[in-house]
Amino acid sequence: MSGQSHTRAPVMKDVAKLAGVSHQTVSRVLNGHPNVSAKARERVEAAISELGYRRNSIARTLVTRRSQTIGVLASDLSQYGPARTLLGLEQAARAAGYFVSIATLREITVDSVSDALEHFRDQGVDGIIVIVPHPGILEALDALQPGVPVVAATSDSRRHSPGAAVNQRMGARMAVQHLIDLGHTRIGHVSGPMEWFDAAERVEGWREALADAGLAPGLLLHGDWSADSGYLAGSSLGPTPEVTAMFVANDQMALGLLRALHEQQLVIPRDVSVVGYDDQPEAGHFYPPLTTVRQDFEELGRQCISALLTSLEEGVEGGKRLVEPQLVLRATTAPPASAAG
Repeated sequence: MSGQSHTRAPVMKDVAKLAGVSHQTVSRVLNGHPNVSAKARERVEAAISELGYRRNSIARTLVTRRSQTIGVLASDLSQYGPARTLLGLEQAARAAGYFVSIATLREITVDSVSDALEHFRDQGVDGIIVIVPHPGILEALDALQPGVPVVAATSDSRRHSPGAAVNQRMGARMAVQHLIDLGHTRIGHVSGPMEWFDAAERVEGWREALADAGLAPGLLLHGDWSADSGYLAGSSLGPTPEVTAMFVANDQMALGLLRALHEQQLVIPRDVSVVGYDDQPEAGHFYPPLTTVRQDFEELGRQCISALLTSLEEGVEGGKRLVEPQLVLRATTAPPASAAG
């Protein structure tokens, strides 16, 4: 490309001319749209750099009647999963030229959701992304009719709303199948709160894997995602547990369970194998290092943005995108002692 001198600030038309592409292609690149060839994207980016082009966000808002702002409904951002999902979501939004406005919900009620929507209306958000995997939030949104596209990071298999989800049932099946392949036949589960979509899907995956192997349902205990609840679940197993393996619905509960088993003089994994879920950064430093199911939360956030941009830029529903989980093998799983003997 050859340089061009301008007595005015370059506009999108100048970028399109220099790159040899259409105005629409430049717009797609600026908005991070996936349907642009790598070659065209490189030419547009090179033209933007050469010209020193910068978007006039005020003018764009006047023309498009958009605020370039996305509202995000969240709950407990102290939890690893929601916090990392938000990170991926925000980075993808910025790359597409959007800012993120966050409303956190202390409780999931119609009133709290209504207050959040009022906040978003004041900011004129172009769309809303929900990263609260709880049926109450989606039911409240349905009732309140926010008036802008909504996508959700939800694994609810009964709901076909646009958004993205980790394939929770597959992740649970992978964890349980790993234990079955090691020779375990008595496999219990510590679930998260059953009103949460992710917890319910993991329970179903656990049950399906056992049924497919011709095994009876094992011990089912319930937690609340916290290490404390995992500790209580582990304490209830006693020094002679009826299971040889436990699949735990998140790493924090697995941490508590491991401590309880240690206190009862049980050796992991000789006496009880344990598989967690999430692969939080500390999981490899548990004692022993935790075998777990990795969720790519940042990719989940990026896919939510992609689904919302499809609605905003193309006027069609973005569909449901699935993010595949991955089993991470470490030191908390082994064949049961009877098989090893």
